[in-house]
Amino acid sequence: MNYEIIGITVLWIFLYGYLIVASVDFGAGFFAYYAKKTKKDHIMNKLISRYLSPVWEITNVFFVFFFVGLVGFFPDAAYYYGTALLVPGSIAIILLAIRGSFYAFENYGSKQSDVYMFLYGATGLLIPASLSVALTISEGGFIDVVDGNVQLLVKELFFSPYSWSVVFLAIVSVLFISATFLSFYANRAGDTSALKIVRNYALFWSIPTIIASLTTFIALSRHNPRHYNNMIDLWWMFGLSVACFMIALLCIYFKRNYGMAFIAVMLQFFFAFFGYGKAHLPYLLDPYITIHEGATHEAMGLALVIAFIAGLLLLIPSLILIMKMFLFDADYVKGKK
Repeated sequence: MNYEIIGITVLWIFLYGYLIVASVDFGAGFFAYYAKKTKKDHIMNKLISRYLSPVWEITNVFFVFFFVGLVGFFPDAAYYYGTALLVPGSIAIILLAIRGSFYAFENYGSKQSDVYMFLYGATGLLIPASLSVALTISEGGFIDVVDGNVQLLVKELFFSPYSWSVVFLAIVSVLFISATFLSFYANRAGDTSALKIVRNYALFWSIPTIIASLTTFIALSRHNPRHYNNMIDLWWMFGLSVACFMIALLCIYFKRNYGMAFIAVMLQFFFAFFGYGKAHLPYLLDPYITIHEGATHEAMGLALVIAFIAGLLLLIPSLILIMKMFLFDADYVKGKK
């Protein structure tokens, strides 16, 4: 295995970590706002706040690692994606800034603001929608290069069925992942009132998640047949993803093993995400950048591989420590600390 494969694998692990951790965060924001509008915030929002307080500051660590690594391993990606994603990327950064300001006002402000609560809920859906544009563009057909200048084909992107299917999938996946985790968290806290609500959320958003996945799969077959055929060759990974989804759904439906349900959801997205990524290779941006032609030179690549593996080995124990101290501490989860 050469350093390009190792590099993109490590980066994909960071992106998967961001997918899971950020989805719980983004979905919790939407559910917090929805609970407030439906007069259930007195049941829901203490539970959500106990989760977010120790976690929100580390959510974007995975995101930063991925993009720094992507530019380091594959310098051409900075040029193509940097130009094409100037507008959607700027929107995502603004939304992240708005979300960060909510955390500051929520934790250090004297009173809650309805406006900030609305922005908190809205950004929970808008951020994954804006970030999903990068995956859409990577399939090709949305970028034109004229005299060395990269141009985003906005009209094609806006009217593409595949583009909107990815946006829909990003939003419903965030809500499903978050609801599944909050079900586990509420059950561990012994909060039966909150558990009843978030369990219903998890069951409700499970169906749109499967529908969105199938819709995206069909749309991809028309937009990028090469990638679609490669995914068909990896049918077993997507089969395992569906099997994990069924395990999670059964656990939640029968009101038992919520921890196993969330692990199954993580595995569901793990198999689907890595199946998608493997089938996309060798392209990072079809047809302009491949992992071989767009990679940095070997010495730099090996140094980056070592640095990012070391970073991953430091990050994982840190997350485990935070979970042990806060998320899985019985007294903290139950609000006694």
